[in-house]
Amino acid sequence: MAAKTTGKTVKKASVSVDQVAWHQIRPAPVVLVSGPEQFLADRAVRQLRDQLTAEDPSLEVNDLEADHYQPGELISFASPSLFAEPRLIRVSAVEKCTDAFLTETLRYLESPADDTYLVLRHGGGVRGKKLLDALRSGLGGGFEVVCAELKKETEKLDFAAAEFRAERRRVTSGALRALVTAFNDDLAELASACQQLISDAADEITEATVEKYYAGRVETNAFKVADMAIAGRQGEALVLLRHALSSGADPVPVVAAFAMKVRTMAKVQGSYGPSGQLASRFGMAPWQVERAQRDVRGWSEDGLGRCIELIAETDAAVKGAERDAIYALERMVTAVATRGSLAR
Repeated sequence: MAAKTTGKTVKKASVSVDQVAWHQIRPAPVVLVSGPEQFLADRAVRQLRDQLTAEDPSLEVNDLEADHYQPGELISFASPSLFAEPRLIRVSAVEKCTDAFLTETLRYLESPADDTYLVLRHGGGVRGKKLLDALRSGLGGGFEVVCAELKKETEKLDFAAAEFRAERRRVTSGALRALVTAFNDDLAELASACQQLISDAADEITEATVEKYYAGRVETNAFKVADMAIAGRQGEALVLLRHALSSGADPVPVVAAFAMKVRTMAKVQGSYGPSGQLASRFGMAPWQVERAQRDVRGWSEDGLGRCIELIAETDAAVKGAERDAIYALERMVTAVATRGSLAR
């Protein structure tokens, strides 16, 4: 039924239960699904439901809202039914729970019902801390599924790679980077894009495949504009910028993309050593170091400095410091494309 992966027991004094990733969820009398990443939490709970249904199609599923909990609801759902079907009780908004929910759930954990799986979704915060502490100490005989927000690009790349690996589909590193760049702001959209390519695309999925399916999304992406400018292709970068803006792109993320790229280049300029060592020193992935090293070739320190200053000015401009934000953006693109020689 469930995967036998047990995860890694956390070596913290306050936690004595297993803490596992979303894809390692398995049946237990009580499962705490914690963390701010709602998409991964939803996936984890859905995966558990599928595991239980596969073992017994008669599974009875009930949902509770902890922030609107009425006394007696949990016991009612956990009570044996006439035909003794297994029960899955999914509880949302535990971080906003009522006092009655806290009291009754703590009491329930002392003796969980047979053939019942209680899933508690806690998105973060201090509300319900007594319940969390009890669960993490082992009360109820369960474990914790941690759904932390995927903030780093490397984490999103790993997530996308896992989507294809799970379906035994080949995908190039360029395709993964293109997908993450295009859908960097929404994990659900990134997952959906991966699944569409898995379903529709034949053979190996490459960067060209991603361009074919998501050309508009990729081409108008802020990082695409920045990459084109850094490559010295001024005209093409300006065309992409105008297309992005006409498609409704917000100028602020465009400036942010340039700032991230150029500052990363400034970090690696003049640094020597294996990419792995530099990645560890700068808190980056090795491929990011190698990309920045390629990008910064031919740049002078003065040119980088002028561009960093101009990008800061452009950031202020698009946030209201100047009347013509479009002119400020085009000035920034031109400066970067000319390696700072036209920064003034």
